[in-house]
Amino acid sequence: MQWTGGGDEAPLALIGKGVVFDTGGISLKPPGGMEDMTMDMGGAGVVAGVMRTLALRGAKANVVGIVGLVENMPSGNAQRPGDVVKSMKGDTIEVINTDAEGRLVLADVMWYAQDRFQPVGMIDLATLTGAIIIALGHENAGVFSNNDVLCDAFLKAARAEGEGAWRMPLGAAYDEKLKSRIADMKNVGGRDGGSITAAQFLQRFVKGDTPWIHLDIAGVASVKSDTMLAPKGATGWGVMALDRLVRDQFET
Repeated sequence: MQWTGGGDEAPLALIGKGVVFDTGGISLKPPGGMEDMTMDMGGAGVVAGVMRTLALRGAKANVVGIVGLVENMPSGNAQRPGDVVKSMKGDTIEVINTDAEGRLVLADVMWYAQDRFQPVGMIDLATLTGAIIIALGHENAGVFSNNDVLCDAFLKAARAEGEGAWRMPLGAAYDEKLKSRIADMKNVGGRDGGSITAAQFLQRFVKGDTPWIHLDIAGVASVKSDTMLAPKGATGWGVMALDRLVRDQFET
């Protein structure tokens, strides 16, 4: 999805995880609550919502929205723990847990976005980890970034719109948990710091000079009770904050 309301400048890229249903694959999830995995396309839904919002108000900015739409199902030809897959970037990834599928999707979509559009910045949204729910509950999304200026601008926009967002750390020490004996990296790093190691994984697919934010929205994409901003169910968290960010930082 492309909105070209600006001049000749490079676009802002919005990337959405769109796992339309996630069973966990061969690493099957417990049955209790699996019906809620219809929400695993929440990131893609938000990207589509932002693009529609920009078009409806005629935003004077260039923005591209790219979503990776897949299902994660067990089958005779499903991906297996122990498989090694090759990313679009060319890095090899040892699959330890097939339920960590979203980061594999995002890795290729993020790399494609940078190759195709050379964006001025890139923001991905994903219902990526249960660990972020343990850390922040259902009040805040986890915010990870390699660029303080872009990150601070997003956090300011989220505060202005009343959408909870909390910055989480990144650091080279967490990369140790992603080391693989047979590939460039593993797709999971263990239970401790799970949302951080997931962000560290994604950061490997960010080109060095690209400002980037990863938004882990697993706790805020769908809620069990009404909030000030949405009835129970899908929330669209992030549409307002990202629209405000574009308005404040990227409009010409």
